[in-house]
Order: sequence, then C-alpha cells, then structure tokens
Amino acid sequence: MGTYVFKLPDVGEGIAQAEIVAWHVEVGDTVREDQHLVDVMTDKATVEIGSPVAGRIQARSGEAGDMASVGAQLGSIETGAGDGQESGKPSPVVKPSPVIPPPAPAVQARVPAQAPSPPPAPTGVGQEPPAPQAKATASPAVRARAAALGLDLGALPGSGPYGQVRHEDLDRWLVARATAVPTPVRARREGVEEVRVIGLRRRIAERMQEAVRRIPHFAYVEEVDVTALEALRKDLNETRPESSARVTLLPFLIRALAAALLEHPGLNAHFDDEAGIIRRHASMDVGIATQTPRGLLVPVIRHAEALDVFGLASEIVRLSEAARSGKSNREELTGSTITVTSLGALGGLAATPIINPPEVAIIGVNKIVERPVFRDGQVVAAKLMNLSSSFDHRVIDGFDAAAFIQSVRLGLESPGRLLVG
Repeated sequence: MGTYVFKLPDVGEGIAQAEIVAWHVEVGDTVREDQHLVDVMTDKATVEIGSPVAGRIQARSGEAGDMASVGAQLGSIETGAGDGQESGKPSPVVKPSPVIPPPAPAVQARVPAQAPSPPPAPTGVGQEPPAPQAKATASPAVRARAAALGLDLGALPGSGPYGQVRHEDLDRWLVARATAVPTPVRARREGVEEVRVIGLRRRIAERMQEAVRRIPHFAYVEEVDVTALEALRKDLNETRPESSARVTLLPFLIRALAAALLEHPGLNAHFDDEAGIIRRHASMDVGIATQTPRGLLVPVIRHAEALDVFGLASEIVRLSEAARSGKSNREELTGSTITVTSLGALGGLAATPIINPPEVAIIGVNKIVERPVFRDGQVVAAKLMNLSSSFDHRVIDGFDAAAFIQSVRLGLESPGRLLVG
C-alpha cells in the first residue's frame, strides 16, 4: 500500500491562490483515476480537480470557502501501489469548467424545460429533502447549488441527457417545496441560519466593496416615455419570423446607447486610477448584468455598436442561455466597456446601481408603468420608465452625464430612428 499526496496544481493565468468551492468526495470514499474530486475557484472561473490515481481518500485539507496556494496539499489517497508517492506521478487532473453559476436570462422570464416527470413535492413544513435514489449526474454549478440547498441530487429525476440534473429541476423542486404547505404568516419562528459567504458570492462582495470604496458615484435618474417604443416592439414581435428572437426593451436601449456614445465617447471607457489613464474604447462591448441563483454575472455583447435590434436580441438570448446552462466561457464574461442592468418587472421606480470597475458608467432600467400625462392640453395614458444611472465622478462631470442620458432618452422616445440608424 502507498499514499499519494495530491496538491493544488497550477491552474494557469499566473494564479497563486484559489478558493475551495466544493468537495465531491468524502474521507473513506474509493475513487478511480480522473474522478472529479474538488472544485476550486479563481476570479470568476471554476476549475475541476480530478484524481491522478485510483485508491481511497485518506485525508482532505481545507473545506469550502478556504483559500489554498498553488502547490499546497489538498489531500491524500491510499493507493494499491507499493511506496508512497509524493512525486513522480502526474499532477491532479485540471479540467476548466464553465464559469459558475448558470444565471437566469437577463431579458426574459425563466421558463424551465419540461421534465419527464416532476420531482416529488414535500408534504409538510420543514420536511427533509427526499431520500437519495441513485448517483446523479450534474454540472459542478448544479452540484454546488444543490449542496447549498441541502438537497441530494439522487432524489431528483433529471431532465437532461441520460438523466442529468439541471438547474430547471432544482427550480421545480423549490417551487414544489414552497407551495406544498404554506407557512402561517403569524406562526412563531425561532433560530438563526448562518450562511458562509464563499465562492462567487464572496468575489461579488469584495468587488462591490472595492467599487464603492474607490469610486465616487454620481447618480442620475431620468424619466422616459416609452409609449411609442412599446407599440413598435409589440408590432415587431407579432410579425417576426418564428426563428427570430423576441425583441425586448434592451436591444433598443443598447442602440440608443450606441448613438449617444458617438457624441459622448468618454462614457465608453475604462479608468485606470493607479496609472491615472482613461482608455476610451472604440468598440462598445456591453455588459448585461444578470442575476443568478448564487450571484451576479455580466455576459458581454461584443461590438454591440455594429448590431441592429434583431441581432442584439439574438445575442442577448444566446448569452443568457449559455450563462443559464453554465456554458459561458471566460471571454463572454469579461471585458465590458459599459454595463446595462435591469430587474425587469421588479425594477422598481429608481435605483442606484454600482459601477462595474474599471468602467465609468452603468445604466439601470426600471419597470414600465402606465400613468396619465398631459399632451396638447389633453390627459392621455402613457407608458413611462425611469433610467437610473451611475457615473464615476472622478472622470465624468455631472453635466456630461446628464447630457449623455438626455441623448439616450431622445433615442428611446423616437424608436423608429434606432431601426435605421
């Protein structure tokens, strides 16, 4: 018998440390060569570490949320070979996996795919998750989310190929649990739940804290009449080919941004505050802030200035679906030059979005409401929406920010121009 010590390998890109996100084996488990052992996270990318040898897990070093340096011991495996194996064997298998976690689409309601059969619904408040039935197949992001929910994946019928459990299956189980037996509103509740901030959630917390600490935010809110835009959008969707993506408000907003940035190029920029340099980008690479089950991700539309509303609609759907299914690559989640954020129907009347550094502007979309307005001395119904935006006041003056948003507003209130511009 021998002992093989497996260490955190070099995961590339000059990374010196990685965070342990989730273990997929326990001490005492028998593993085969290349079997998935642990997920580690660097920046926003998750990396799967596979077993370099077959044997039995003898020890694990570190738990979810702990940081490990490259070359640090992650654990040891008891092998059937003779001598101990500290070296001379290949390093643990490193498998870059999709960036975690798969988000809900940024521009439309999430509609789960139909599963072969619904998961069993709980029958009472506080009921334990269903008992495991078999070893389930699932992506690392799904496993991590299921672990956070305290749910054994073997209890769910998967809707993916060969029974793979997907996020949609977890969603259905959550809906079933929430609707099985309503909790009395006035029922007395006790206890404190502790949730450790790890993985992507910790990265987001650190990034937001740094953004607010370093960037003096200047907020600006403007009301936009989108009555004509909504009428045009409805007509486009009713006459579009079935193969075309449904056009939402976001493609029109991005077209309006592209037009406004021709007059105000300083808003499509990065600010390197350490070097004291503003880098104005010719390409408008728009980040679409997208809420996911575990935190915010920002898929990026490359060269958005070159796409019409139909091309933008298709690209938004593609990026959203890729992110939702956990297939977004690093290129699709980095490098935005300006960000758009929207909570859709939950958007509220106004917000104060936080800038995504090193960018200098973020544009927030609020919900559309119908209100009476005066037009030509008559009271008529209009569909109104606020744009809530934030700007880096170190490099963007208030006047320039206001002028930029006014240009965007004029574009949205004359949407026909956005189709031909």
